[in-house]
Amino acid sequence: MRRLRKGRKYSKFEWQEAPDIKARVLRLMENLDLDYVLGERLFFYRSAGSKSRAYARTWGLPKIWQNALQVEPAYIIEVISRYFDNLSQKDQDKVLLHEIGHIPKNFSGALLPHTRHGKGNFRGKVDELIQRYFENLSGKGSSDTDT
Repeated sequence: MRRLRKGRKYSKFEWQEAPDIKARVLRLMENLDLDYVLGERLFFYRSAGSKSRAYARTWGLPKIWQNALQVEPAYIIEVISRYFDNLSQKDQDKVLLHEIGHIPKNFSGALLPHTRHGKGNFRGKVDELIQRYFENLSGKGSSDTDT
């Protein structure tokens, strides 16, 4: 039997589907022509009660799980409600673009790490996505991210 620690309060951890986040990510992907990301294999959740310090996380479905379950590659983007919901819309878009940046171009179910033993430039890739997105927005005269 497992003992509970005295004096420690545990909050209930919950996930809830996030169709609003899905719509925003699909809009971001369309704006940037990210056709390698398969929208129908992306799933979106908002979590509450997480102890994580992250604003959002991307979860991949590793190849062994794909084989065992006989499913195609998939990704889950989870936004941590406690932090993410308090950001401006512009900063939320930056966080979502960062999470999309973890998805490799071969859409294999794997994740791209922030660093790879000196190889690759994840930060540069994400910065380029963000810059392209906001350039596209300013070119269209949109101001819906100024909140």
